[in-house]
Amino acid sequence: MADDDAADTPDEGMNPFQGLPMFGDISRMLQNQGPLNWDAARQFAIMSASGDDAIAGLGGGAPVASPNIDPAVRIKYVELANIARLHVADVMGIEVPETEPSVATPEQWATQTLEAYRPLFTDMASSLGPSDDADAGSDPMAQMMAGLSKMMAPAMLGMAVGSMVGNLAARAFGVYDLPIPRATPALVLVPPTIDAFADEWEINLDEMRLWVLAHELAGLTLFSVPHFAEHLRALVQRHVGAFEPDPSAVTDKLTSMDTDSADPMAAMQQAFGDPEVLLGAVRSDAQLTMEPEIDAAVATAIGVIDWVVDAVAVRIIGGNALQIAEAVRRRRNETSPDELFVERLLGIRLGAEQTARGKSFVQGVVDRAGESGLAPLFSDVSAIPTPNEIEAPGLWLARVSPDLDPS
Repeated sequence: MADDDAADTPDEGMNPFQGLPMFGDISRMLQNQGPLNWDAARQFAIMSASGDDAIAGLGGGAPVASPNIDPAVRIKYVELANIARLHVADVMGIEVPETEPSVATPEQWATQTLEAYRPLFTDMASSLGPSDDADAGSDPMAQMMAGLSKMMAPAMLGMAVGSMVGNLAARAFGVYDLPIPRATPALVLVPPTIDAFADEWEINLDEMRLWVLAHELAGLTLFSVPHFAEHLRALVQRHVGAFEPDPSAVTDKLTSMDTDSADPMAAMQQAFGDPEVLLGAVRSDAQLTMEPEIDAAVATAIGVIDWVVDAVAVRIIGGNALQIAEAVRRRRNETSPDELFVERLLGIRLGAEQTARGKSFVQGVVDRAGESGLAPLFSDVSAIPTPNEIEAPGLWLARVSPDLDPS
């Protein structure tokens, strides 16, 4: 019986809280949290999405949630979606899913997104987590720090992932601001953010709503094409599973923490929330090798969605469509810390460069072959553009439409 009990007892040699009863509860909480602490992820996602600096449970107040969305707003989006859906289908030449739009606060968008990508984030955490056989040597201090590193890694990953998703939620208009397919395609709008943007740029609210709906319906339709969604999903899955974590990264950060700080809790929070702890030396050669292929897929997605939005918006909005597109793209091209997390953790590069590459590719195809030139992308599993083809749309057309003169 004693042996059975011992088997269920964590390795005390790697338990930095051994002999410190006041930390016993912390130790037990941290030892059974899995590769990623989802409570920490949800808390930090909600905090970041709300724009509140307080952290519940760390001496501050709970984040202040946004007011619930008026049901009349959802009804309005449903009505406008019926208009936008017809034009998206006509431009893309394929059926648009009948999914009805739903609405969410930034906090709700954040928690929904965490859940939608939970398998992806779990794989990432398993790949990033410290190995069980990490050699801490015979130095008692090194052993203690190695144990602390192993115990804190899931919480730190939860904080990082939650903060990343929460920061995205604070800016997101809908699901497809982040071009990663979900297992279940969704159409979720964030009215408070859309309204605030329209007000800031003095854009008619219904026109702004139509523009966002065109964008989201284009993303929904593209990622409902099974072979394209699976291609991008598989690339991201491979990326998150190919980390080579640095076992000393967390230990080095903890040992260099300013213990003389007037606020030790704030110092610990800053250390655990530092992206360099996770991103300093964990990328592998395999991830760098697959980067061009991921970039090509992401550029294709952004380019197709933007092209569809531009074509649809001119039809249903008119002259103000270009003003909205320019305002949105300026906003998109602003660099932010969460984009570093998206790029380094998920392999998805966003921003001006990808937008320009995608737009150039799609426009090059349309200029040579008309609006129907993109049709093979939606119907042929072998028509995913290669990294070389993204830079030369004529090469892509020559491969997927050999009977067409792409000159």
